[in-house]
Formats: sequence, C-alpha cells, structure tokens
Amino acid sequence: MKTIHTNLAPGAIGPYSQGVIVNNMFYSSGQIPLTAEGDLVQGTVEEQTHQVFKNLQAVLDEAGASFETVVKATVFIKNMEDFPLINEVYGKYFSEHKPARSCVEVARLPKDVLVEIEVIALVK
Repeated sequence: MKTIHTNLAPGAIGPYSQGVIVNNMFYSSGQIPLTAEGDLVQGTVEEQTHQVFKNLQAVLDEAGASFETVVKATVFIKNMEDFPLINEVYGKYFSEHKPARSCVEVARLPKDVLVEIEVIALVK
C-alpha cells in the first residue's frame, strides 16, 4: 500500500489519508468543499461541487490517475433536491468517460457541507 498526500488538496481532518494506492487501484477519501488551505467554500451547491472536483483532481494527479481512469464514484449529498445541480457539474468532469456511480442523500456531512465525493481509479 502507498499513502497519497498532496498540498494541492485539503489535508485530512482526522486519522485517515487523502487516499491509498493498492496494486494499481487508487481509493480516495471523500472530498468536501474545503480549499487546499482548509477554508470552507460557503457558496452554492454548484460552487461546492466544483471545489470537490478540484480536490479530487489534485489527489488523482498525485496518485498517477485521472478522471478518465475513475472506475467508480460515490456521491453523498445533503439534499436530493440538489441532485440535478450536482449532476450538471459532475457531467462537466465526466463528459466522455462515465464511471459507475452511486449517489445517496445523507442526514449530515462533515462541516455541514452540501456534497462529498469519493472515487476509485485505475493508476496509469
């Protein structure tokens, strides 16, 4: 196993890592809309989702993976009514390549954010 860490994404806020590579697969921790400096993006669900994807891009890059090698994404949202807005942003990052995906509404997310996404990707 290889632990992944980059300063281009927010650091872990608990006893976990940004992600782990096992063999040729990368497993990310859930990313929330924190900047790399640790500041919470307070904007709309679309703005929060873009920040989540910025963080995912950083950890994927560090792992030697990319959005094109993601095989599975799990999306956690605070309100299922936001799904169309989140899905529109999601589609900008996964336009041609469409990995498997689960999306679930949850009662609460860390720091009361609106969205959290984790991915599993093939390392190049």
